[in-house]
Amino acid sequence: MPWTSALSRLFRRPLRSLLRGLIKAWVDVRLMEPDPASLGLSSTARTVYVLPHPALSDRLLLETLCARHGLPAPDLPFPDQRSSLQHWVALPGRRRKRAAPFLGYLEWLEAHPGKDIELLPVSVFWGRAPGKRFGLWSMLTADGWALTGRLKRALAVLVHGRNVEVHVGAPLSLRRLQDTRPDALTNRKVARLLRVHFRRQRTRVLGPDLSHRRTLIDGVVASPAVQHAIDETAAAEGLAAARVERRARRYGREIASNMSYPVLRLLDGLLERLWTRLYDGVDVHGIDEVKALAGDHTLVYVPCHRSHIDYLLLSYVLFHEGLMPPHIAAGRNLDMPVIGPLLRRGGAFFLRRSFKGNPLYRAVFQEYLDRLLSRGHPLEYFIEGGRSRSGRLLDPRPGMLAMTLRSHARGVTTRGHSGKLAFIPVAIGYERIMESKSYRAELAGKAKRRESPLALFRVMGRLRQPFGRVSVTIGKPLLLSPFLDAETPEWRQPSEEHWQASAVPRLGEELTLRINAAVPLNAVNLVALVLLATPHQAIERGLLEHQLSLLTDLKRAEGTPNSAVESASESASESTTLPVGTADEWINHAEALGFIQQRDQALGKLVLANPEQVSLLSWYRNNVLHHFALAGLVAFAFRNNSSFNLEELHALLAPGWPVLVRELYITPPKDLADALGATLYQLANKGLLVRDAQQEEADTCAPRWQRPSARLAANEQLHLLGRQVQPSLERGYLLLASLLRLPSASLTREQLAEQSGLLAERLALLSGLDTPEFFDRRLFSGLVGSLEADGWIWQDEAERLCYGAALSETAEQINTLFDPALRHRLQQLAVPAEKTG
Repeated sequence: MPWTSALSRLFRRPLRSLLRGLIKAWVDVRLMEPDPASLGLSSTARTVYVLPHPALSDRLLLETLCARHGLPAPDLPFPDQRSSLQHWVALPGRRRKRAAPFLGYLEWLEAHPGKDIELLPVSVFWGRAPGKRFGLWSMLTADGWALTGRLKRALAVLVHGRNVEVHVGAPLSLRRLQDTRPDALTNRKVARLLRVHFRRQRTRVLGPDLSHRRTLIDGVVASPAVQHAIDETAAAEGLAAARVERRARRYGREIASNMSYPVLRLLDGLLERLWTRLYDGVDVHGIDEVKALAGDHTLVYVPCHRSHIDYLLLSYVLFHEGLMPPHIAAGRNLDMPVIGPLLRRGGAFFLRRSFKGNPLYRAVFQEYLDRLLSRGHPLEYFIEGGRSRSGRLLDPRPGMLAMTLRSHARGVTTRGHSGKLAFIPVAIGYERIMESKSYRAELAGKAKRRESPLALFRVMGRLRQPFGRVSVTIGKPLLLSPFLDAETPEWRQPSEEHWQASAVPRLGEELTLRINAAVPLNAVNLVALVLLATPHQAIERGLLEHQLSLLTDLKRAEGTPNSAVESASESASESTTLPVGTADEWINHAEALGFIQQRDQALGKLVLANPEQVSLLSWYRNNVLHHFALAGLVAFAFRNNSSFNLEELHALLAPGWPVLVRELYITPPKDLADALGATLYQLANKGLLVRDAQQEEADTCAPRWQRPSARLAANEQLHLLGRQVQPSLERGYLLLASLLRLPSASLTREQLAEQSGLLAERLALLSGLDTPEFFDRRLFSGLVGSLEADGWIWQDEAERLCYGAALSETAEQINTLFDPALRHRLQQLAVPAEKTG
């Protein structure tokens, strides 16, 4: 009736004003992405906001945010237009297929040829529930995949008004989307593009729709692969199939996560308080590239494993950056009372350390992983297997990588999946970790302490100690299908499976290189690099400041073209983050964290570390040693050699460089000679090297470099830079000396690694250094593997190591790297190898 319409119009404006005021007062937007100032809206085009649903709460919030950030108001009608066009529009629901939300705007463009309209998609999330039923929360709670009614949305505003996320897409020019087709077809095209955008945005934030855990486990057990494993196990053990099926179901319950939105919110609040108390701040780098992939790729996060904090930290960062936290592969040892159920509801799924001898468990786990990946759930696991006690990146384990590749290949070749899976390398850098003392004890030979809730409470007692800052840096993502196409094209053939034998190790190596290339530099690991390079772990403060500045300048200049040589290093393109501040501030910060001491002395302040601090600092040095390996190797070459040209330097360093690359997981340059040339020029620019004076007069084309004889400070800096890689070179020397003092085919791999480790331990004790990581047997096993991979040694039928004259000749050449005194000492240490043989 006319009077009811008039009455509705009379009360509509004051009611909207009242509701807008309530929204403004109650709602707190936790995340608005991107920053409104960076949207780059056209000053001439009209802005039309596009919402995925015609929700009044979203419109009122949008009006409030636009007024707050100085954006065009969405509630104004279009000028010079008799229709009811406004500066906002909502996509119609699926049932209203005939609706044409953009038809009026297209007609407006035809009537105004010189004008344009920019469509700005806006997604509003009132809390974040990943599509699963949570009892009362399902009625009250947040945005999920199910459609939201008015009552539920009103309750969601009340419950989640303090936890709102707003994601704004890139502006879309409506005029550019116009073509010669009728406006009705263009309308459908625009609506389709925006629906795809909103679907990808929803997937990025909420993740795929979750099934009920019991339903998921039932599906896993009922799958053909698991049923086949049940039949085989029943026949092999002489049991009834029903009994074995119950075992498979028990395995499923043991493995499967039970992600719960209320627990995610609880953990988010707890972790925010934990990080605030524990760290001075959490720095995140490179997350935008992940957001660009999250909408239409299945993401597999592969972080380095430094601490138990790693998986909590990464999930917290992703949640706060508007991304769905991943399902995390956790060791079964963490499925303990209190902690296990909490982690499981936070997204953890548990696996045993070994599947050997249990094909049924393997089948259940593989099927569970298949279903997570096929539905697009983000995953996270540590390819190192366990935490690094030495601070170095550990060798990648093949288990989870092999199962991921197998699942991906099955999905693409037999199930018709898109094949859009991306590995996301993540480097986490701590200024101080909670496990420092336990790592030191384990490296010294003590047994690893078993995890328990009681151990957690012991850790909580250390929360009042300073732990500095922590950095989460995203490395270069790896798209799996293109990688496999380049490495093993036969992976797309369903009948072929042998390709995994070569693809898995290659994938593990590539991911490890990408993680290591992204490891951030911070105050502690930089101070550790310099201080541990001194003979007695003591240095003048002024020299320490100069050396810290040198390291950051070298890293900053890495890959920068110069007038003579352009670096060809691939690692130069990686964005390694540098610490904020000055060298003076870094030293004071390291002292505040308890890693060093400063002592006033009549001739100037000294910085030193006691034996316990030295042992702790070695872990942080090993985090980042690979960043300066090439510069350190070049500097070490000048320690016992007065001058080199590029050709001589390359001939000396090239044989041993691949071994160092594998030990430290360095992204190798495309051309070592070019990288060496660039390094020489960088050191010369810092005054650490000079061109040979006689050659300058002769003006020859190939420069010859030498130490600056008149600059004692520069020589000392060059010496410190070279000493950074000396431990690695000493280990390699001891291993070669142990091998070459005996005839070929005298030692097995295990014997050589064991013998070399004992010699390194002896050297450390004689030098007065309490650094167990120096004689870690795993490092020597890796060195043996590197020599085998490069063809220097090989195994005979009795699995004894053989070598040829080429290795002996190269070892003699490498001897010139060491000064006579050090070489003599290392040779003397290797003498017992003769008796052992």
